[in-house]
Amino acid sequence: MRVIEKATAKDKDDVLKLYKAQLGREYCPWNEYYPTMEEIDFDLSRDALLVMREDGKIIAAISIDDDDSVNNLECWTDELQPGGELSRLAVSPDCQGKGFAKAMIEKGLEELKNRSYKSLHFLVNRNNLKALKCYSAFPFNKVGECELYEQPMLCYEMEL
Repeated sequence: MRVIEKATAKDKDDVLKLYKAQLGREYCPWNEYYPTMEEIDFDLSRDALLVMREDGKIIAAISIDDDDSVNNLECWTDELQPGGELSRLAVSPDCQGKGFAKAMIEKGLEELKNRSYKSLHFLVNRNNLKALKCYSAFPFNKVGECELYEQPMLCYEMEL
């Protein structure tokens, strides 16, 4: 059985393992310094980490981020503020290509609406072709480009 729910403190190690399983994968901009337990603790402190479990095992995660560097970009539409950011989407390597990333984004959008955000905004590395393909299933608008965290990023936004 598959379920998407808020993560708890007991999930921390499994989420970190999921994040580390992404390192070295094609187009993945993450490294040994990001994401870490610090990001997981930050997300848990705000009830902002969602996980997908299959038969009790965590196979995907996504967070509702709160990053001033992203929030303060000038590309976001004023009328759609406050905007919430989805970040740190990860799917277990052996579960990729099955629509789980899309399901996580849909759950993230639902959670943003429940928290009274007017829009979703997110960044994606312009070279992350897998992520760009996944995101093309949604009506996101490309509203800008930036260089952030030493990565060439595309900025996307969607009214909720």
